[in-house]
Amino acid sequence: MTDVVDAATRSQMMSKIRGKNTKPEKMVRSALHQEGYRFRLHRKDLPGNPDIVLPKYQAAVFVNGCFWHGHDCPLFKWPKTRETFWKEKITKNIQRDQKNYAKLAQLGWKVCIIWECSMRGKSSQTQYETMMKLFRWLEGETFFTEIPE
Repeated sequence: MTDVVDAATRSQMMSKIRGKNTKPEKMVRSALHQEGYRFRLHRKDLPGNPDIVLPKYQAAVFVNGCFWHGHDCPLFKWPKTRETFWKEKITKNIQRDQKNYAKLAQLGWKVCIIWECSMRGKSSQTQYETMMKLFRWLEGETFFTEIPE
């Protein structure tokens, strides 16, 4: 199947996608702040530059986009154009993520992944449940968790 827009338009659309300060990330940060948690953003000295770092809890939170990180959910679909390129790119992203999570765990950091789909539910109930899981995780002893959709 061919692309519905020309190459220049697609390029312009893709250039607008950012890796920092995404809407799901801002929602997580807002909820954490409202509950009194204090955090740092995008620490470059930690493997993978976690989106949110809570030093007091030795916790790193990644808010991952379902497409870019290959999440097996309804939001993720393999592109029909340039299939080889996208499979390689997304597979490398997944492998890099796994290495970074392992490095963080070796350094004694708790790692949490929040998927974009868990923040984009049609009801605010999904977002509320996601945040409640995150708060419980921060107060617990678990070293690695993935908050599913």
